[in-house]
Amino acid sequence: MANAKSVEFYFDFGSPATYLAATQLPHLCADTGADLVWKPMLLGGVFQATGNRSPAEVPAKGPYMFDDLKRFARRYAVPFEYNPHFPINTLLLMRGATGLQARDPDRFDAYVKAVFHAMWVEPRNLNDAATVGQVLAEAGFDPAALLALANDPDTKARLKADTEAAVRRGVFGAPTMFVGDQMFWGQDRLDFVREALDDPLDA
Repeated sequence: MANAKSVEFYFDFGSPATYLAATQLPHLCADTGADLVWKPMLLGGVFQATGNRSPAEVPAKGPYMFDDLKRFARRYAVPFEYNPHFPINTLLLMRGATGLQARDPDRFDAYVKAVFHAMWVEPRNLNDAATVGQVLAEAGFDPAALLALANDPDTKARLKADTEAAVRRGVFGAPTMFVGDQMFWGQDRLDFVREALDDPLDA
């Protein structure tokens, strides 16, 4: 387990709240002298294992949730647009993140930024394989090589194992952050993450 001066960030690109958290956590960690540890997981697998589901699937909650996310985006001064193709199957995208993190970690950050941008800043249909290829090529990746990495049996097994480990740890949604043994769910809990980092003895 990471030490108390780190934030373990369980994420899936398909969660808009995760995108918002990802815009804030790097400088939050820099301010507090903490390491940011990215933990790819498959949110659909988490939902299936825990019986949870996306708030967007609840008719009375979905529209409110996106309005609230827009409020947070304004507070954070970051761009955010609803993706009209939502929900998007993120299996291939998360396998890509998992594979890069393991095999080519120097390219991981560029990949994450490109996918989040195409998902929630200038929304594109990432359910479409050709569109995903275009997004990756524009970000300087070889789409065929990245697809091969995503489909590698070791990559598939790693994402499955990491998702199962997240569930065992108590994760039920995204984003989820851990500071030591303290778990925080939701991008609206970043103040508590900061407090835990400022007082790691309570972690």
